[in-house]
Amino acid sequence: MTQLKKSSLFIVFLVVILISGIACSQKRNLNEANQTTICNPMDLNYRFCLDPPSRREAADPTMVLFKDAYYLFASKSGGYWHSDNLINWDLITSEDLPLEDYAPTAVVMNDTLYFMASSSKPIIYKTPDPQSGKWETANPNFPIGMTDPDLFVDDNGRLYFYYGCSDINPIYGVELDTKTLNPKEKPVELFNSDRKNHGWERKGDYNELEGNPWIEGAWMTKYKGKYYLQYASPGTEFKSYNDGVYVSDKPLGPFKLAVHNPCSYKPEGFIAGAGHSSTFQDKYGNFWHISTMTISQKHPFERRLGLFPAFFDKDSIFYVYTGCGDSPFKIPTKKIYGPEEIFPGWMLLSYNKPVEVSSELPDHPKNFATDEEIRTYWSATTGKRGEWIMMDLEKECTINAIQINFAENETNLLGRNADIYYQYLLEYSTDSKTWYHLIDKTQNTQDAPHDYIELTKPVKARYLKLTNYRVPDGTFAITGFRIFGNGGGKAPSPVKNLNVKRVNSDRCIVKLNWAKNSDAVGYNIRFGVQKDKLYHNYQVFDTDSLTIRSLNSKQKYYFTIDAFNENGITKGKNLAEID
Repeated sequence: MTQLKKSSLFIVFLVVILISGIACSQKRNLNEANQTTICNPMDLNYRFCLDPPSRREAADPTMVLFKDAYYLFASKSGGYWHSDNLINWDLITSEDLPLEDYAPTAVVMNDTLYFMASSSKPIIYKTPDPQSGKWETANPNFPIGMTDPDLFVDDNGRLYFYYGCSDINPIYGVELDTKTLNPKEKPVELFNSDRKNHGWERKGDYNELEGNPWIEGAWMTKYKGKYYLQYASPGTEFKSYNDGVYVSDKPLGPFKLAVHNPCSYKPEGFIAGAGHSSTFQDKYGNFWHISTMTISQKHPFERRLGLFPAFFDKDSIFYVYTGCGDSPFKIPTKKIYGPEEIFPGWMLLSYNKPVEVSSELPDHPKNFATDEEIRTYWSATTGKRGEWIMMDLEKECTINAIQINFAENETNLLGRNADIYYQYLLEYSTDSKTWYHLIDKTQNTQDAPHDYIELTKPVKARYLKLTNYRVPDGTFAITGFRIFGNGGGKAPSPVKNLNVKRVNSDRCIVKLNWAKNSDAVGYNIRFGVQKDKLYHNYQVFDTDSLTIRSLNSKQKYYFTIDAFNENGITKGKNLAEID
């Protein structure tokens, strides 16, 4: 054979290998869709804090739509994020901004984006192009040292500044000069806490503790000529972390407590908390509320971010929908008018399902991977390749999406670096003997601590096996191995015998009990101050009673309970009323 023929055959061989590699690469991720849904907590490359203990954090978010793109700023993140669709995010770093300061705010004014953060000597920055990471100083000597700033531009172009973070002092507001960016007058007190009458302002995971709450995180939204000033309480480390709202006809008040409070509230679920937020409109005019969610185990400020749809009803009452708030929902590409429009119909399949594991640490047993509690986690004894967890769904189900939430166990990581990412193989089976690849991320190099995968085509499976190939540090640990789809059976029967009783000694507290359904996995208690405005949601699993301590002592309430299982949701048909 001539040397020319040998060379030609070798080139052909290389081309075949290259094509095969491309085909394998395409096959590897065959089931990963171009996402149309997301699932809380948001799947961002949350940074490890710069100080020990090793843990991730992001909180106090501000989201703005600027020049047809979304920009997300959060405390202690070492950068900020950019997206075109609220689904896919890329991190932007900047040498110009104080990205280690807490509670950043941003506002669009005259085709320019302005930024500031909490500081005793704050500086206001500006840029016409935030995607570049280049910013310049707009006001180097802002005269008000403060925490939790909020900049708000009114329809008439006037600029206002709100701030406050204290268990003693109120929320303040003042108008700024749009040219100098300095206050035009002395700041005014707007409102403070009233824990005697506002149960949602009481400290504790379940509003059960004494002591003054932290009133913080002001955010202004204007709608149909009225000013909705939102604020957070009672403390960022609590599951009860929420946002309340006051309303006024003027940007600096006087403000009156809104009828519906708290406006943003998620006290239970896989991850709880919906406080210190920002409210923004997307490209289609839909309102969204991006919030701080709590883990607070390794450190009180161990936190994540959650995105929730928000609405103004026909009576201009503002509310944030947190029902099924850590299940998948669609990101709309048009104007929507209610949360039901973005629910894909996928139910949680993995709650308390039996699992087998390659190994486990005594304090982090295997059942913690499926208990729907982000504050607990299963951990293998090592972080070596080959550690695994296998789940039995107990029957063949339709699977549409998976969320793999990694835990940072025994890590020593601080800050960001290019080596922080996870690699794994996810397989499925109908009999636990023959396995098929579902998601192959054995070559992944992107940091995704709350990896959410929407499948292009649903699969039928009973068993799922997750095998570790690489963790950035520590052990292979999972705080939530969460599967979404449908069990193929019937939705649960309606809840019966709902009893609701207000505690006479404290009208902020109500006790509920009901007849437990044998075919229900859990319940969503919906309640509100009007029969047709049950905007509060409180999700529980496997129980027949609940105590809620977040009421307004001066209002009457109406309650109903939805039952859910792996096949669907059955809405409550009866209302219970308390004066």
